[in-house]
Amino acid sequence: MVEILDLLTTRGALSVETMCHELEVSPATLRRDMTHLEEQGLVSRTRGGARANTGPELPVHLRDTRSPLAKHAIAVTAAALLPADRPLAVAIGGGSTTAEVARQLGQRRRLTIVTNALTTAAAVAAQPNLQIIMTGGVIRSSSFELVGSLAESAFNGMSVNLAILGADGVSAAHGVTTHDHTEARTNHAMVSHAHRLMVVADGSKIGAATVAKVADASAVDLLVTDASADPQELARLTELGVTVHVAGASRKSRAS
Repeated sequence: MVEILDLLTTRGALSVETMCHELEVSPATLRRDMTHLEEQGLVSRTRGGARANTGPELPVHLRDTRSPLAKHAIAVTAAALLPADRPLAVAIGGGSTTAEVARQLGQRRRLTIVTNALTTAAAVAAQPNLQIIMTGGVIRSSSFELVGSLAESAFNGMSVNLAILGADGVSAAHGVTTHDHTEARTNHAMVSHAHRLMVVADGSKIGAATVAKVADASAVDLLVTDASADPQELARLTELGVTVHVAGASRKSRAS
């Protein structure tokens, strides 16, 4: 279903015949998936085809189905970079990759997690060994993140060792970007009150740029990605002082 939304988002309204050809599926399979998407209000049927009702940002429950193995590997690598021998306060943003990072941290001790994301909080809320702090704010239905002045005020009143942020785009030229300006302002408040910034993003996000900027690339201390990332873009980010960790490669350092 994610592939259908991607195709309709990038190409506009398409016929069933075109979608079947592009996705290499049968009309019966396509119509079944289209029915599920229509029931969720994500697509609308047109005469002989369909169009997307979503913007460029996929709903969070569909993002979870994208590149699950890569996201898991990134999360394992990211969690291993956090020191486990002392108390630590970490701010974690929204997104499927950051929620997976939170899961990997679930057994830690002396760890405080501050988050504005319902998905991140839900991933670790049942862990009695963790202290979980949620911000207030207005819920974005597409990402399940709490954004706006209440969330920003909460982050402005805290100081954490590390912010762990997902992104829709990470590039040397455009920095860390997302699709929504309000979300970007909230994330900026988060990273502004963290001693260090870690960005976790699969390879499809590396070199990409979207409309709302969160931070300059030079503000990123650590980037954790996977082997599908563009090596030339990773080299440009490294030149700006970003320490890059590719999931599956040898570890370079620990976040402090």
